[in-house]
Amino acid sequence: MEGTKPVNKKLTAALSGGAVLVLALSGCSSDDGSGSGGGNDKLNSWAKQVCDALKPQAQKIQEANAAIQKQTSDNSTPEAVQNTDAQAFQDMSDAYKALGTAVDNAGPPDVEDGKTKQANAVKELNALSASYADLKTQVAKLDTKDQAKFAEGLKDVATQLGKLSQSGNDPLKQLEQGDVGKAMAQQEGCKSASGSPAAVNG
Repeated sequence: MEGTKPVNKKLTAALSGGAVLVLALSGCSSDDGSGSGGGNDKLNSWAKQVCDALKPQAQKIQEANAAIQKQTSDNSTPEAVQNTDAQAFQDMSDAYKALGTAVDNAGPPDVEDGKTKQANAVKELNALSASYADLKTQVAKLDTKDQAKFAEGLKDVATQLGKLSQSGNDPLKQLEQGDVGKAMAQQEGCKSASGSPAAVNG
């Protein structure tokens, strides 16, 4: 009766996709070759504010991912899996909410359609926060006494998580295109949030 383990691995795979969303916002993937980037002080100041806020939230999301991954590697009880997953989803919900607030507080970036891009990104981040909160509630309600039922419930969560990680990151991508992405890629907060050196140097 090891039904929970492969399902929780599926959960981990889906989560890895979810973490991409926050890294998309970091601008570290920005490399479209257009725009001037570094010369706009207002834009650089905006990027610094967002990236400084991004760094701790990206770390929180990565730690939540790591906690769930750890539960797939040892022989965890359904109760332990439930507690860890519920806490991880709560942490992710909090992190995306904080990111939405940070982008909102930063105001629109000083680029064409900046206001629309900002509003779309805030809306998307808040929606992600709400979705992870829903997943937390769902995991918390699972029946840990019945291994088969628990594994089945976890499978549903993994399916929803997979959809969540693939959907709706266009506004985030739009936010970090062109000059905005270049400005963000210069910021230490965004470089470290990506977990790898930024490819854009100037």
